[in-house]
Amino acid sequence: MSRADATRRGAPNGLVVAAHRRHYVVDLDDGSTIECVLKGRAITLACGDRVEVARAHGTGVIVGLAPRTSLLYRSDAFNEKRVAANVTQVLALVAPDVPVDEHLLNRWIIAAETERCRFVLVVNKSDLPGVERFAQRFAPYAALGYPVAHISAKRDATPLLPWVRGQHSVIIGQSGMGKSTLINALLQSHRARTGELSQALRSGRHTTTSATLYRLPDGDGWLVDSPGMKVFGLAHCTREAITEAFVDLRDIASQCRFRDCRHDREPDCAVTAAAAEGRVAPQRVALLRALLSETRKVWDPS
Repeated sequence: MSRADATRRGAPNGLVVAAHRRHYVVDLDDGSTIECVLKGRAITLACGDRVEVARAHGTGVIVGLAPRTSLLYRSDAFNEKRVAANVTQVLALVAPDVPVDEHLLNRWIIAAETERCRFVLVVNKSDLPGVERFAQRFAPYAALGYPVAHISAKRDATPLLPWVRGQHSVIIGQSGMGKSTLINALLQSHRARTGELSQALRSGRHTTTSATLYRLPDGDGWLVDSPGMKVFGLAHCTREAITEAFVDLRDIASQCRFRDCRHDREPDCAVTAAAAEGRVAPQRVALLRALLSETRKVWDPS
């Protein structure tokens, strides 16, 4: 029986909460947790996927996958790395004691926009000296409409609770920004849960080397803790999707003379004109051009 047949015959009965290679941990709807394998190479799962599980000799076999509402992942011309499925928002963590790669930050925003997810910028370690000046760097993102939350995960993470309740969130950030500390603050059972998942996957390592899903204590939503990232490719996105993801440029881009405008050297490019007139930030236009160039090389190798 194919996975498609299995999905039609049975309803999804579990949620993927941890993944390591082709091994997964699934929280079943009956309240139990089971280690599962996925046979075949036709699909790859991510934390947040709803799946159908068949039991076999004390373990589970994933035989069906429910349709996704979103899939956050990164890619280049050769590889794809799934981060989380069925998320409703992306929480991007930054901190004043770690150099922030704003080019990377902008890629996270584009990834969230292409999947119709809310993007929230979280300024962590707000108790450190100089955080006010650090936070001023992100005023342009607030001007674009992206919420900016200020917290100190070590002292008090409650200001973030209104943003995570009722949401399916993925926490993303560079290493050292405090993702694990934030998870600890939001979920009292995090440490025990981390050990359980690590043992179940037999990874022998802390599960932040892979994405891990945690339910909120009141059951109203969940969080995915993703590994620290140095790169975030968007080669899987189409030219149209990338342009649409720029909230400040999408309407301007629709006024270009050519529908397939690259917003670079084409005549009567509305984006280029807006940048020259100071109506849009030059770095945003540069990012748009860079992403369109990446996508063009993947979709049209010639």
